[in-house]
Amino acid sequence: MGAVKRVIVVGGGASGLMAAGRAAELGCEVLVLERTARPASKLRITGKGRSNVTNRGSLDAFIENYGRNGRFLYGCFSRFFNDDLVEFLGSRGVRTSAERGGRVFPASGKAADVAGCLESYARESGALLRTGSRVRGLLVERGKVRGVRCGGSSAAADAVIVATGGMSYPLTGSTGDGYGLAEGAGHSIVTLRPALVPLEVEEPFVSGLDGLRLKNVELSALAAGKKFLRLFGELSFTSYGLTGSIVLAASREVVLKMERVGVVLSVNLKPALSRQKLEARLLREFDGNPRKMLASILENLLPRAAVPAFVELSGIPGDKRGSDVTRADRRKLLGLLQELRMTVRGPRPIAEALVTSGGVALGEIDSRTMESRKVRGLFFCGEVMDIDGMTGGYNLQAAFSTGRVAGESACA
Repeated sequence: MGAVKRVIVVGGGASGLMAAGRAAELGCEVLVLERTARPASKLRITGKGRSNVTNRGSLDAFIENYGRNGRFLYGCFSRFFNDDLVEFLGSRGVRTSAERGGRVFPASGKAADVAGCLESYARESGALLRTGSRVRGLLVERGKVRGVRCGGSSAAADAVIVATGGMSYPLTGSTGDGYGLAEGAGHSIVTLRPALVPLEVEEPFVSGLDGLRLKNVELSALAAGKKFLRLFGELSFTSYGLTGSIVLAASREVVLKMERVGVVLSVNLKPALSRQKLEARLLREFDGNPRKMLASILENLLPRAAVPAFVELSGIPGDKRGSDVTRADRRKLLGLLQELRMTVRGPRPIAEALVTSGGVALGEIDSRTMESRKVRGLFFCGEVMDIDGMTGGYNLQAAFSTGRVAGESACA
């Protein structure tokens, strides 16, 4: 019988714990080195503390949600996908439930249950978790990984799995360490950008709308006057700009486009009404309330908190009577309701993004095994790689699937 294979997992997050648990389950001696004081810190706050672990969508629908690099995940998803994850969690006492859009959460509504499940899986399978241990470098000899360097000491290994995450939420340990480790081993790093991130805008009026949340609106993004994106859903105003589900979903394409040209966002507050129907509605409102002031009438069309900003943007006096509102006035209001435009200044810092776009180049990783094509015995999983998905459970499923495959492959 051969010697037991020793595997070191760098990072104790979602993908790292899955990799560690699987490798230990298969009989390897596994050591997890986590730089923070507690494993799975980021996992504990995902989904606003509820942890949207996966989605009920089909394989093809999943792949589409990762954009240009989605095809890389076919191999991992063929081995461990959403049904497998739900079964895995259920077998360890974490029941799940599907919600709107196929999003899957723990039935308890607690992300801590998922984090605890992954941590106990790793420990009970035999992995040793060592917190407060920051890996400074990889030990590589003749194209083969030999271990890791932690401060002034080193630890030998037959295989090393880098599962350090990205650069978002640095207080949870995602500080970009893995990129340096990968570069030191000869890997290329695709430019790092924030993804699923709020956007800052130039117009000062948004600060007066801070906290306003709008449902069922249409968001369009334009570059050089041409529309390149359109989404329906929910958004919120902040003191600096916009956030909310459709803004986060749009942010990846907006950030990429802004590297070449300026971007303008346009919000249609009444997407269910055609221009003609909305114009008729405005006419009815003003004709039916001839003695009411404009600001008061607009409360029938807008949230009260939005009225002062719309009055200011329209340039129409707020105390103008309904009977005095002209056709030109109505056209101004119609334009604001259907095309409220804002110029994007840029994204919020990458530390505030839900995920990081960019990372270890996928062409340098074997998609069937997660092993480096440059260094034998070196594996990658999770957000450290150049792959990121939309909101809805896609990023965590990618972390779990790539971690599972990396753990299996490291023991092969």
